[in-house]
Amino acid sequence: MAKSKGQSKATNHEPVIENRRARYDYAISDTVDCGIKLTGTEIKSVRLARVNLAEGFARADGDPAQLTLHNVHIGEYPNAACHFQHQPVRDRILLANRREIDKLAQAASEKGVTLVPLRMHFVSGRAKVVIGIGRGKKSYDKRESIKARDAKRDMDRALKGG
Repeated sequence: MAKSKGQSKATNHEPVIENRRARYDYAISDTVDCGIKLTGTEIKSVRLARVNLAEGFARADGDPAQLTLHNVHIGEYPNAACHFQHQPVRDRILLANRREIDKLAQAASEKGVTLVPLRMHFVSGRAKVVIGIGRGKKSYDKRESIKARDAKRDMDRALKGG
């Protein structure tokens, strides 16, 4: 059966793992989409959405700066033999262009700025991580964002009901 021009591509069933807490704790100024170097059982676990990005952060280390992802938990793959399993929490190498790595390294060198993983998704079958440049929010900033979100929800409710 042929597709007409108006139809879009069939949706894939690959997961999108979000770090919702990051946008609450940090003011994100810029984002970069990076590849991630994973082993066989890790990519299978990511496809099953067995990932926790909440405690993760990225760092640019070395003389030619190299991005690494720290404290991201990728659960063990349930169907693999025990001697083929990966370590759930380990440092993983991120893949990006040299200009992007230099930009992230320069931003992370400032005081109060950290590189935060925001989302893990698949592009053409390859795992990608969106890294954001985040500056920590104060408690009053968090209260302001909660107020704005509640006000928007109330306005949407009033428009929908009326």
